[in-house]
Amino acid sequence: MNTQSVKRKLTPVPFSQVTLDDPFWAPRQETNRRVSIPHMYQMLVDTGRIAAFDLNFTRPVPSPIVLIFGDSDPAKWLEAACYTLITHPDPQLAALVDEVADKIISAQQPDGYLNTHFTVAQPEMRWKNLRDWHEMYCAGHLMEAAVAHYQATGNPKLLNALARYADHIDRMFGPNPGQRRGYCGHPEIELALVRLYHATGERRYLELAKFMVEERGQSNPHYYDVEAIERGEDPRAFWAKTYEYCQAHLPIRQQDKVVGHAVRAMYLLCGVADLAHEYDDPTLLETCERLWDNLVHQRMYITGGIGPSRHNEGFTTDYDLPDETAYAETCAAIALILWNHRLLQFAGEGKYADVMEQTLYNGFISGVSLRGDSFFYVNPLASNGSHHRTPWFECPCCPPNVGRILASLGNYLYSTGEGGLWVHFYAQNSAHATVDGAEVRLRLESRYPWDGAVKLTVAPAQPQRFTLHLRIPGWCDRWSLRVNGEAAEARVERGYAAIDRVWQPGDVVAFDLAMPVQTVFAHPYVRQMQGRTALQRGPIVYCLEEVDNPVTPLDRISIDPAQASNFAVEHRPDLLGGVTVLRGPAQIITEEGWDAHTLYRRNRPSSTTGAEIVAIPYATWDNRAAGEMRVWLRAG
Repeated sequence: MNTQSVKRKLTPVPFSQVTLDDPFWAPRQETNRRVSIPHMYQMLVDTGRIAAFDLNFTRPVPSPIVLIFGDSDPAKWLEAACYTLITHPDPQLAALVDEVADKIISAQQPDGYLNTHFTVAQPEMRWKNLRDWHEMYCAGHLMEAAVAHYQATGNPKLLNALARYADHIDRMFGPNPGQRRGYCGHPEIELALVRLYHATGERRYLELAKFMVEERGQSNPHYYDVEAIERGEDPRAFWAKTYEYCQAHLPIRQQDKVVGHAVRAMYLLCGVADLAHEYDDPTLLETCERLWDNLVHQRMYITGGIGPSRHNEGFTTDYDLPDETAYAETCAAIALILWNHRLLQFAGEGKYADVMEQTLYNGFISGVSLRGDSFFYVNPLASNGSHHRTPWFECPCCPPNVGRILASLGNYLYSTGEGGLWVHFYAQNSAHATVDGAEVRLRLESRYPWDGAVKLTVAPAQPQRFTLHLRIPGWCDRWSLRVNGEAAEARVERGYAAIDRVWQPGDVVAFDLAMPVQTVFAHPYVRQMQGRTALQRGPIVYCLEEVDNPVTPLDRISIDPAQASNFAVEHRPDLLGGVTVLRGPAQIITEEGWDAHTLYRRNRPSSTTGAEIVAIPYATWDNRAAGEMRVWLRAG
């Protein structure tokens, strides 16, 4: 029997102790603060989602599902705004935050219930359809907003209101006589209850999260069947046909593949990871590791996007990763980051930070324009020119989700543990952390992700021995390390270069990561990508846009993977906010011998001609003229 503890050995350094001033993320954070958060607030006002908390609206019944879970969108905006206040105090934003918090509180019912739709439009249907109607999902996002509000303001009023709501839910649901054995069709409340537990110290919230995770997928009878019959419905009429859609087809420990709706799967697994730590439960951690292996090795896009299917906003089968029809919802990328960050803290395994980096620099940040006022819900890896960001969506879950990640991005850079400090990412920043009870100040200088040269100045309050762990990115094949100008010895542990020494104030570590242009190939089972390659440099996945390569369709372009070393690397401060582009040789299928009256011809393949192509970071596409885009290119 394994008696070794699986509790997390690392603790993230909070974003309030990290100040980014790098060329990639700092401008995005500033745009998020100055443009995106005000823009999102106005859209929430214009669509009535904030006014809904006044409880004086009318809407038809049955209502569109996007209105039924509308409370979650102001909640995520409030969370993003509160994180912004922590790093950038702003009296005007603080007043707006207070106003929204008061509106939410005013909508709470005497028994603690807090949901605008089921208070006004369908009060008789409270808690009658957990499978479809997102009540607990909304509650979870409100709880997260309340925790953030308390962190930002020190005022417990919203936290107290959401604790009352959690008390209400805890009375209604659980394993005891008279309680309902229910759990939400859209996981989120599980991870939120853990956060609420830490903010309040009320252990019942943690126990409720555990109940919801462990009850999920239990049968004889299945809870969703029970509630459907109580509503007078046939459970077999469920549109998704199977409870895989909401990860309720099996108890969590029996699941061996990530299935169903991608966002739901990742939020559920965030809760599972949290409970593995809180209850020191190796079976839950093993479940996370098993599902992580399936996701990362069979079901994830090169950009970190997940979920190829529009039908279920989620997963299909292993190795099914089409490019032009990829769904890859922005919220799913965000949830993937959150899950991997939780897994990273257990033992500091670099593979989890690798997935975070792959997603952050590609499939996450592609979700918002450089101007900060338009968004992608869906992130395909190829486009015929018709896919564009929009200012808002009928289902606007992604924009405020992007906002809260950008506002708290500093959370992900560092961790501390007994006798150690971990550096996960290399964006330029200043930070301070506590290692074994003593403060250590850090200054990291870099042009990452455009350059692999990293300089880290370590400044403990006094000489202090600890191990500095520097992540060696999975894409990096060559690296070198110097301390105070001299070559330093480091052991490689779990994907990190570990330097154990007595650190003096002002010690300087130079960590150089080789960043050649690389060609990436998909597994032979990824049928849609055979005969193709993608360009990557450092963590950045590249694509072609029609505006730089006036050849349509772009699929006429092919590159020779052996020529990757001949691609020129050119930093363009004037382009797309300042990006590094790749220029290199390619072949283009010509139109020679073809005309409008010839669709096929026999025994005469098309000719090709040489040309130079320009590739830009995938995350920045669709910020200029409309046109085609493609990540995976013909290899030949």
